[in-house]
Amino acid sequence: MNWAKKLWGWEGFLLAVLLIIMVVNSSLSEHFLTVGNQVNLFQLSVEKIIVAVIMTLIIINGEIDLSVASMMGLAACAFAWLFQLGVPSPLAIVTVLAIGALGGLVNAIFITRVGLPSLVVTLATLIGFRGIARILVEDRGVTGFPDWFNALGQQALVGPFTLSLLLFVVIFIGFAVLLHASGFGRKVFVVGNNAAMAAYSGVDVASVKTRLFVASGVISALAGLLYTARVGAVRGDVANGFELDIITMVLLGGISIFGGVGTLLGALLSILIVLNLRNGMALADITGHVQTGVIGLLLILSVGIPNLKSTLGRGFARQTVRE
Repeated sequence: MNWAKKLWGWEGFLLAVLLIIMVVNSSLSEHFLTVGNQVNLFQLSVEKIIVAVIMTLIIINGEIDLSVASMMGLAACAFAWLFQLGVPSPLAIVTVLAIGALGGLVNAIFITRVGLPSLVVTLATLIGFRGIARILVEDRGVTGFPDWFNALGQQALVGPFTLSLLLFVVIFIGFAVLLHASGFGRKVFVVGNNAAMAAYSGVDVASVKTRLFVASGVISALAGLLYTARVGAVRGDVANGFELDIITMVLLGGISIFGGVGTLLGALLSILIVLNLRNGMALADITGHVQTGVIGLLLILSVGIPNLKSTLGRGFARQTVRE
């Protein structure tokens, strides 16, 4: 992939927006560019950005997974429930990751075998996973996890970086190679462009989609565990509403909601924009509800601007032909 060429397109626009936001944030607070604030900026949303990586591949593949935040909540609540039952924490972690894989497989079966749209399926499992999570812990808050487990989300391992941040780097690089430098990545793009044509060309469309949704379930469960370790407590509403930020991060990165178009570079730049924007609004004492509204507006713009650009481009092309 020619990354330099990409920087002249949508990714270049995102880079310019990011620089503007950072300049404004720097004027709001002298502490913005400090190492501590920059690490904290990532640390407070690291679970979201981990899930945003796999969401990028799913949307490029022409699908969507609305259940990721609910799976994060289910994973956290399942771990807390198993912990209260006396199950050893390492075994509980493995069990929770297996639950994530099973949840992703359920989504994949209804999408690839039954033929239901991913929007409908994952909306249903969004509700279902959240319901199971609330059943497991009810309205109780669960705390008292082992110190070594809490340290996974709170204690720095390399310099100021926690395990969660290091995992994000590893996951991002791994999926960047998978998407942009492997045969499976090319299949993800081909299926996202035209699933029927991909199947006609010999691509096992169901297998590609199943692998992505299972991976989404596992990574969402992992993110739920990391969130639990960072916060040190679990309630039934863990990660409630996180899907808004996650989907915004992906679509703002130039990943087409219709599939077949996008890069992880764009997703990374949009992640940085959302994180810096939230951090800047927090420094300006803007309330959380207003921040959520701004992110919602970004979601609309991230879908609308590329579509408007495409429409204007087609109109210009038709005008040129007539002339």
